[in-house]
Formats: sequence, C-alpha cells, structure tokens
Amino acid sequence: MSAVRLLVLGAVRRHGRAHGYQVRADLESWGAHEWSTATSGSVYHALKAMTGQGLLLLHETTPSAAGGPPRMEYELTRQGEETYFALLRKALTSHDPGLDLIAAAVGLIEDLPRAEAISLLRKRSAAMASWRASVREGLPAEADLDEWGPVGEVLGLWLHTADNRAEWTDRLIRRLESGAFRMAGE
Repeated sequence: MSAVRLLVLGAVRRHGRAHGYQVRADLESWGAHEWSTATSGSVYHALKAMTGQGLLLLHETTPSAAGGPPRMEYELTRQGEETYFALLRKALTSHDPGLDLIAAAVGLIEDLPRAEAISLLRKRSAAMASWRASVREGLPAEADLDEWGPVGEVLGLWLHTADNRAEWTDRLIRRLESGAFRMAGE
C-alpha cells in the first residue's frame, strides 16, 4: 500500500475536482514531502496511473490565458472513492504500516465518522497487543534480552516499537473520544 496513493486520493477528494498543482501544493502544505515519498514527480505519476486504473476521472479545462495548454483536473470515480476509504481503513488498522502511511491516514482521519475512526484505531491497538504477545510468546518468562546479544536487541526493538505504537494509538483514541477534530458528519 502506498502513502502517495492515499494522499493523492485524499487531496483530490477534498477538492472535489483538482489539478495536479493543487494536489501537490496541498501535500507540500501538509509537509508530506518531508515524511513521505510524495514528491512532485510521484504525485503526477500517481495521478496518471490512478486515472488509467479508473480511480480518477480526467477533465480538460479551458486553456491558460497565457497561452499554455489546458489544465487537467482530476475527480474521484466511485471506484476511486471506495479505494480511498479502503486504503484509509487498512492503514488505520494495521499494526505495522510504514510511518509515512500511518501519518497519511491520521492526516486524513477526519474523512471518517468519529465512531468508525475510534473503532478502527481500537483494532490497531488490539493488533499491536497481539503482535507484542507473539514476540514475547517464544521467549522464556525469565529471559534477559541483554544476555541474548544482537538478537536480544532486535527483540527489544520489536517490543519497544509495539509498546510505543500502542501508547500513541491509545492516546489518539482518547483524544477522539473527547471530541478532538471535526469528523465526517459532524
């Protein structure tokens, strides 16, 4: 799953119809070029590819007053809308998406109803607990990871990552439960 796909679909959806420059400018204003692979080239490539896949509909607008070619605007198709929400939901429930993908999903979380967002994040939290338990499962109860050498460090990294991600997810759930953000339908 690609963070760029999710970001581009989300940006186009928020505009209704948008040209590539608008999408790119939105992603830059969100800082996505700093924490994801959403570069100018990847945005335009994603727009073209998703148009070919039937996720976006291409509209030609009037030519530029300065004499340039017509500007192309993109709009989500029904399939594009379904794909967008499927990507968003999957990113929010996965125990181990890349940081760029979870950042994109959280940046777009307001497109979901509050109850659904909380439910999806609870699934993520449960997936984290399950992942952590599976790491601990193969270890003796009295295991001292410091004595396991580099393998102990890897196991420690996995456990720390699971704990950290679960803590962050639970904090976001609490914020949503207390009314943070303006969610879809509100």
